[in-house]
Amino acid sequence: MPNPFDSQTLAEAQARLRVLEDEQRVAEAIFRTTQPVMVTDARAHILRVNQAFCDIMGYRPEEMLGNTPKMFRSNHHDAAFYATMVETIQRTGQWSGEVWDRRKSGDVFPKWMTITAVPDASGTVTHMIACYTDLAERQRAREEIERLAFHDVITGLANRALLHERLSEATRQAGSSGEYAALLLLDWDDFRSLNDSLGYPQGDALLRLAGQRICACVRASDTVARPGGDEFAIVLHPTSDRRDQAAAQTEAMGTRILQTLAEPCHIGGTDYQGSASMGVVLFADEQLDANALLKQAELAMYDAKHNSRGSLHFFDSQLEQAVSERMRIERELRAGIAAGQLRLHYQPQVTGQEGQLAVVGAEALVRWQHPRQGLIAPGRFIALAEETGLIAALGRWVLQTACEQLAAWKGRPAFAHLVLAVNVSAAQFLEPGFTQQVLELLASTGAPPGRLKLELTESLLVQNAEAVIATMSALQAHGVQFSLDDFGTGYSSLAYLKRLPLQQLKIDQGFVRDLETDGNDATIARSIAALARGLGLTVIAEGVETAGQRDLLAAMGCTTYQGYYYSRPLALQDFEAWCLRQAGVAA
Repeated sequence: MPNPFDSQTLAEAQARLRVLEDEQRVAEAIFRTTQPVMVTDARAHILRVNQAFCDIMGYRPEEMLGNTPKMFRSNHHDAAFYATMVETIQRTGQWSGEVWDRRKSGDVFPKWMTITAVPDASGTVTHMIACYTDLAERQRAREEIERLAFHDVITGLANRALLHERLSEATRQAGSSGEYAALLLLDWDDFRSLNDSLGYPQGDALLRLAGQRICACVRASDTVARPGGDEFAIVLHPTSDRRDQAAAQTEAMGTRILQTLAEPCHIGGTDYQGSASMGVVLFADEQLDANALLKQAELAMYDAKHNSRGSLHFFDSQLEQAVSERMRIERELRAGIAAGQLRLHYQPQVTGQEGQLAVVGAEALVRWQHPRQGLIAPGRFIALAEETGLIAALGRWVLQTACEQLAAWKGRPAFAHLVLAVNVSAAQFLEPGFTQQVLELLASTGAPPGRLKLELTESLLVQNAEAVIATMSALQAHGVQFSLDDFGTGYSSLAYLKRLPLQQLKIDQGFVRDLETDGNDATIARSIAALARGLGLTVIAEGVETAGQRDLLAAMGCTTYQGYYYSRPLALQDFEAWCLRQAGVAA
């Protein structure tokens, strides 16, 4: 008889023991998983539960051991449900399905349960293992994913995707009921300046506050959304089958929203009061989809912003035609700049009285030589160029042409002394590399820097005063002059004004126009002239059209003028001939 304890038998037993120990460790690791697990005997008495199971059910292990899973029943299922479960386990060895159970707290919740029968070597079931997945947690996760997919992160309002759905639903309702619905789109008028001055966290706080104020104004059935940026959209579901009545109701709602948003608030430790502009479109059928409605509301909103900030404008077909016309002009202007259709005209700047006029310079004013419409004044395209970004290319052309002309005059004694003023837009002046661009143009053309005068508007100072001062100082160090255009229109801070490296203030033509009849305009003009003298600056008045205006300005100490009283803007050859006539030289 072999020795049961010989070395080979012992080694085999040790190997089997190691396998069993490994399997035990694996089983323990599985049991400690984050998935809830319960083990019962064949009669369904609970033998063991893991911590995840305790967490989901709210019981301690000792409260469950020895009991049966009946302690968790919620009475959500009938006896037939459990009979089918038992029959399926006996027949297949496993059952899976959704079960509603009750936690110790009394809460009823759904879970996905998989029960697996564990037989012994003879095939007799000795244990059953139940694994659970909390469907409530899964549902909450699905709801959170849906919330993130259809709601704005900052405000919690509907985002653009959900807005499209609600708009489509509103168009269907309007189409079936024959009643008018409305889309209101609003945009903050100065949100960028708030972000720049107080920071993005405060901007986000304002967006949340705005969303709360808008929601407080509308009905529960309406939709408030933040499609992006500082825009908010409101979908007012069908209200009336009469367009005039629907328009009146919508206007009242929109006005209420704008008034509520205009109320002061406290943001980031600062008192703030802003305004918003709103565009409105009414619709009563399904002919327009969500994108078309948003486009129309956007057009109306921009119309409100351009004409009167803080107001509400309705979309109409005439507005659409105007926008189409703007788009056409933009395309043609873009092509015109590339094709060399721009021209410079020159309006003289003079000093002295009749018979003793001295031409000290000119303002370079751009014109567009349209191939079909002829010469177009800047009033028809400059604002559009600024809005579309074309002002950068247009401004570079004006600056280069002006420098080339200064270089040409440098060799002609009758014109070598002239200072040429060039208007520079805020977008152009704040472009990275603007200083280098100007210096390179002066160097490449050979224009004398001291004869170039850049005219800046007061509105530029509110955007980034420190950057403006730094750029001005860098260019002035090379001899470039600066004039503050449209002075007195309401933007300038005297604290900044005394720091600006200016040579000249320019009295806006709005104060000159009624100088002879409006005492307030005369007071403002007189104050500007006195301020210029106090700061050691020259002062020039634009828009001078009569001898009376000129005489009043001269009495105030303003001795340099520009306006139709002397000359309208002229093409180059006409300007040069005009200058020669004033000097008594034959052209």
